[in-house]
Amino acid sequence: MYEEDFPLRLAQLRNKKGVSARDMSLSIGQNAGYINNIESGKSLPSMSAFFYICEYLGLTPDEFFDYKSQNPEKLSALIEDLKHLDDKQLDSISSIVKGLIK
Repeated sequence: MYEEDFPLRLAQLRNKKGVSARDMSLSIGQNAGYINNIESGKSLPSMSAFFYICEYLGLTPDEFFDYKSQNPEKLSALIEDLKHLDDKQLDSISSIVKGLIK
């Protein structure tokens, strides 16, 4: 499953960041076609390269594989902010969110 989904997820997250495959490849210390080869399904990154990819994208590996999240970086920042709220404030935010997704 991940072998098929990984290239699509990488392309989605890279595009969301607004960077070319070439620039990302060079930024993580790889040859210019490295990310393109992954996104085209020709190769998969090593574990250490995957960690560099996550770091470059500003994500944890868990966030990378959370396919339901279209914007994991913003979601992560929001969750960090929510940790500072009390129960009453969280209940209010929860009601707002539930109203938005209806």
